[in-house]
Amino acid sequence: VQLQACGGGLVQAGGSLRLSCAASGSSFSNYAAGWFRQSPGKEREYVAAINWSGVSTYYADSVKGRFSISRDNAENTVDLQMNSLKPEDTAVYYCAADFGYGYGPPQSDYVGYWGQGTEVTVSS
Repeated sequence: VQLQACGGGLVQAGGSLRLSCAASGSSFSNYAAGWFRQSPGKEREYVAAINWSGVSTYYADSVKGRFSISRDNAENTVDLQMNSLKPEDTAVYYCAADFGYGYGPPQSDYVGYWGQGTEVTVSS
């Protein structure tokens, strides 16, 4: 599975962005998918995850109520709608697929596939 993320950019605090990740490979629909982010000097952290069918989602506390993850298995995409953005959301965002779902926060060490990252900058 290859993942290609897009949609990052510069936005003012309080604004919105939508990230999209396109997957190649027929097995994508079998995997949980999600988004992680990494800020300079920090470890990569989990942001949001969605199970293989799209009926179950999971969010980090820091983004709960502001971000929304969705997927379209017919189109092989997973999106992240980010609202009410804050300067602390500034990071490189990575889409991911193939990791354990339902066992607590996904761990970056156990992700099978990564996208290339898209940069999000939120100005104050």
